[in-house]
Amino acid sequence: MKVVIEQVGKCYQGSDGQIITALSDIDLTIHSEEFVVLVGPSGCGKSTLLTMVGGLLSPSSGTIYVEGLESDRDPVVGMVFQEIGLFPWRTVVQNIAFGLEETKLTKGEIANRVRYYIELVGLQGFENSLPRQLSGGMRQRVGIARALAIQPDLLLMDEPFSALDAQTRTLMQEELLKLWTATRLSTLYVTHNIEEAVYLADRVVVLSRRPGKIIDVISIDLPREGRDADACVTQFKNYASQIWQLIRKDAEEAIREGETA
Repeated sequence: MKVVIEQVGKCYQGSDGQIITALSDIDLTIHSEEFVVLVGPSGCGKSTLLTMVGGLLSPSSGTIYVEGLESDRDPVVGMVFQEIGLFPWRTVVQNIAFGLEETKLTKGEIANRVRYYIELVGLQGFENSLPRQLSGGMRQRVGIARALAIQPDLLLMDEPFSALDAQTRTLMQEELLKLWTATRLSTLYVTHNIEEAVYLADRVVVLSRRPGKIIDVISIDLPREGRDADACVTQFKNYASQIWQLIRKDAEEAIREGETA
């Protein structure tokens, strides 16, 4: 399955009544089994675009559609956000099972699927733990497992690791790559972190300051595994530098605008 974004724009009314254009003329295709990362300065519309792809917002102009589904149905979309949104009164098992409870699966089938994804994200032994008993990284694993358990056609992730400390974030990036290798899901990922984008992506889509437009799309020609190895350091840094130079001016202006607002 692939996702096609054609001439998409998004406008909304600001608090002063003025019309604000968040995104303009976005053309992008997310191919089957491709990991695409959106980067850009604050307020460029990254999360807005991801939310429209997920069907939670409608474009003001243009269209978003999918091709290549094996049957005539709507695509199944798994979403993971920075704010994980786990139910505090539900255990790990119960949180992961949440999206399956209204399906036609039997209780036994749900239990088997939940068990599989608990093992996939490495949460064995914590099945009956509540969210408050878990670390930040473990809570994110529950959120990822919940998104994967519905067996989506498309995985959307909006800065899922930004609230984690640096060490946990690095470990979660490694875990995510392992999970992606196991599932090969078409994935759209939003981050402010350029190094994270280069580490994870097949392609990095660079957006401009608002109204967000695509400045460039950079294919990351590095091995899927071992991008942080010594042999890849120079090329990795070159990609990160290239992306930073594309967004630096916009990022500086966005900061100055925030300071004077």
